[in-house]
Amino acid sequence: MNLKTSSEVETRALLDEICSFDRKGLFDLGHPLLNRIAESFVKAAGIGAVQAVSREAYFTAIDGETSNKSLDAMVINTGKESLQWGVAAGIYSGLTYGLKEARGAHDWKNSAVAGAITGATLALTLEDSTHEHVVQCAITGAAISTVANLLKGIF
Repeated sequence: MNLKTSSEVETRALLDEICSFDRKGLFDLGHPLLNRIAESFVKAAGIGAVQAVSREAYFTAIDGETSNKSLDAMVINTGKESLQWGVAAGIYSGLTYGLKEARGAHDWKNSAVAGAITGATLALTLEDSTHEHVVQCAITGAAISTVANLLKGIF
């Protein structure tokens, strides 16, 4: 007779739940577009927050400055950066999904348009955004997104 303890059952249930994230997603907002935008925002915002905290912690350790002022600056920078990462991911994900639904195909053209709009939007969130900077970020976003889409088919 093979009896499982409650901890084995709970561990297995947690593993099943974690493995099923890719299949059912984190959110159910009633529409696949909203679900995709929200999920992309949350995941990228988390990555942005971890990146900002690790960078700020590194510079705090190098400079040796540990005060409430530096802690406040770290919190503000982390919030700004995680918001930027989340907005970029949400816009890009929403645009690629919308373009795929509108055109009926997911190809490099969708990636280029979504990357350009996302890049331009991110450039507008900076303090000193000029016309040239917005255009440069749009071109860069389109190029990176297109290359990533083309390489996805190869690898």
